[in-house]
Amino acid sequence: MSTATETEEKKAPLGGRFVGATANYLDERTSMSGFIKALGRKVFPDHWSFMLGEIALWSFVVVLISGTFLTFFFQASMVETYYTGAHEPMRGIPMSAAMESTLNISFDIRGGLLVRQLHHWSALTFVAGIGVHMLRVFFTGAFRKPRELNWVVGFVLFVLAMAEGFTGYSLPDDVLSGNGLRIIDGMVKAIPLIGPWTSYLLFGGEFPGTDIVGRLYTLHILILPLIVIALIAVHLVLMIVNKHTQFAGPGRTNNNVVGFPMMPVYMSKMGGFFFIVFGALVLIAATVQINPIWGYGPYDPSPVSAGTQPDWYIGFADGALRLAPPHLDIEIFGMVYPMGVLIPLVVLVLFILIVAIYPFIEAWVTGDKREHHIAQRPRNAATRTSIGAAGVWFYAVLWAAASSDLIATHFRLTMEGVIHALQALLTIGTVFVYFVTKRICIALQKKDREIALHGYESGRIVRLPGGEYQEVHKPVDEYERWKLVAEETYEPLIPRPNDQGRIKGRFRAAMSRWFFEDRLQPLTNTEYQAALEHQKHALHEYGEPGGHDEIESGDAKH
Repeated sequence: MSTATETEEKKAPLGGRFVGATANYLDERTSMSGFIKALGRKVFPDHWSFMLGEIALWSFVVVLISGTFLTFFFQASMVETYYTGAHEPMRGIPMSAAMESTLNISFDIRGGLLVRQLHHWSALTFVAGIGVHMLRVFFTGAFRKPRELNWVVGFVLFVLAMAEGFTGYSLPDDVLSGNGLRIIDGMVKAIPLIGPWTSYLLFGGEFPGTDIVGRLYTLHILILPLIVIALIAVHLVLMIVNKHTQFAGPGRTNNNVVGFPMMPVYMSKMGGFFFIVFGALVLIAATVQINPIWGYGPYDPSPVSAGTQPDWYIGFADGALRLAPPHLDIEIFGMVYPMGVLIPLVVLVLFILIVAIYPFIEAWVTGDKREHHIAQRPRNAATRTSIGAAGVWFYAVLWAAASSDLIATHFRLTMEGVIHALQALLTIGTVFVYFVTKRICIALQKKDREIALHGYESGRIVRLPGGEYQEVHKPVDEYERWKLVAEETYEPLIPRPNDQGRIKGRFRAAMSRWFFEDRLQPLTNTEYQAALEHQKHALHEYGEPGGHDEIESGDAKH
């Protein structure tokens, strides 16, 4: 080392020298400087929709921070005790130690109620953030090759987030959580052959068991969070390896990402966005009450209560049970099969499975093996967008069905009428939404094609030498052209004979034709350039005032 360098190091503050020495020590043993430099040069596109995933990420961080605080005071025990805390209406009531500790957190621990509500709201936002992020990925086709695996990882995260939320929602051992666990117990017991034994192993005996809270607590604070953290890390690594998708624009291609580097620009934005999310969640937790267990009371299986609602993300399972037609039980060889539970259970499992493997289904139907790094406009993939809209409608109706009793009482309707209406919305409505969405997408494609070929309406009308009137159109600018002119073309698969002369793949070809039916052939750059030359010629010939009679905004001008 040179004398000048040694002199500079001696002049540096002690803290700076310590940090520098520590960094050099770690770098010599881990070679992390190369990784940090590569990560810092990673470019991420700047679009508001890409922030949806960050909302989920930072909400999970808030979940971990607030949950750590709560673990110091919560007792995961079903041992019976009597409440003696600060909330006077509950004093002397027998309850489990789990509910007593939850009440103590809410009323006796300084800031406990705020942190408890922050934990609950951040958990809801975590699940919602993943859901909305996946909808953005789905409708823009960002799950296509090479990101199929990352879609599966993200969907597993969504399922685990729901499981994480449900296990936490069930910990206080109040009426609301007890009813939710009872529904799960009934669904598990309905499974043929293995159902009763699975319930016995899960609850440690007949419902409610002896230590279900302790088992859920282990899942909630240890097993599920570790799996979620590992999958988030895998998800982020795959995102970096596969490159981030971006919307079409000048200079943006499958091989070139336009945006900001990770460090320092994007890291600064991420840090600021974390505090925005954290602050918004604290504001909601401080002003909006959630899960007031002191109003429900401890769980008791003997009374029947109405009006209890699960958290929104798990409501679809409750709604599916409510919409199942009655009197479907069948008996085979002395065993009764509750089809009113099994049919919704099978439908939900199939629904979840189809969503998880959808990228592979679409790749098989379309035969598209290309890599895609440019996000599609939803209207340009009409069939996929229609499937997504129908799926969202299906999920929303099941969610609404979980509140069928409240809908009936608040609007003074019969329960049977509400159930029948929801059943019609689930079956007929889902098909209706599919076809309406597809017609809307096709109409928007036609409108885009018209704008790209002829430009925007300018509101200026000129009279040609022959006497007819014509409106002058303005050509689209360069940025708009990237949205209106597609770079990709698609063709349905055609069944071809194999080496033995037999035609195979008829079903796949039929599915491919269905996927691409009613499509508009994307406008090519050649067609666009020809239309642009025509528009320039029209503007040059008729756009200048004084050459021909002109009408503006309906008033004649000469």
